[in-house]
Amino acid sequence: MTIPETEILATLAPQWVCLECGYNMIGEMPDVCPFCGARHDRFLPWDTAEKQYRVTGTPVSEGVTQLLSVPKLGYEHAAYRIEAEDGGVWIDAPSAFNRDLEPVRAILFTHLHFMGASNQYRRLWQAEVGLHELDARHSLVARFDVDRRFTGDFTAFGIEAHHSGGHTPGFTFYIYRDVLFICDYVFLTPDGGMIFNPYGPKHETRRQGAVIFENLKGRPLKTVCGYDYVIPFADWLARFERLAIRGDN
Repeated sequence: MTIPETEILATLAPQWVCLECGYNMIGEMPDVCPFCGARHDRFLPWDTAEKQYRVTGTPVSEGVTQLLSVPKLGYEHAAYRIEAEDGGVWIDAPSAFNRDLEPVRAILFTHLHFMGASNQYRRLWQAEVGLHELDARHSLVARFDVDRRFTGDFTAFGIEAHHSGGHTPGFTFYIYRDVLFICDYVFLTPDGGMIFNPYGPKHETRRQGAVIFENLKGRPLKTVCGYDYVIPFADWLARFERLAIRGDN
């Protein structure tokens, strides 16, 4: 029996969206955002946020679409939809909940920071949520549903998952066909350079960056999907080599 959408949403716990960073808080409204520290007067109830923010898709390549909220919601990290084997899959989840988006079978996370409104989408679509075990243990994830707590590399739906750690203990990057999904492991700079994400263990992020480079060099990839950018792989890899191997900043 199919449960009506209204009944599913009625069973959800109260949920709040931080306008400063986009983090979703489940349950009783806290005084401050546990992710960025913004005060509660910068929070919106999820259903109000749904009316004000529309998750909008932009094609990246065949079978891959970038998802961003319009207008920008907090830090506005991108999520990505893949038309994978046996159905749609998201890499990370939008911060805004839009019930009219096309369903996916699974939501696979790069790391714990971008859980977004995944618990609501999971409940509505009966989608499987996957996050590395080391990140799933974090207190920020405690109220989110995680169905698959993976512990290493795997392939599912035709998507390769590679656990690297570094920025977070469970950080995982994904490859689908000729597209790399690296989220916010590195930031692009206006001068054509690149820096490691500074919000995390600096030494471990840099050390594992070299491991990621060794894993990626020689791969016949064409496109890189980051948390706020899409860039040709050859350009990205050249910058990443200067950063991760030569130590240029």
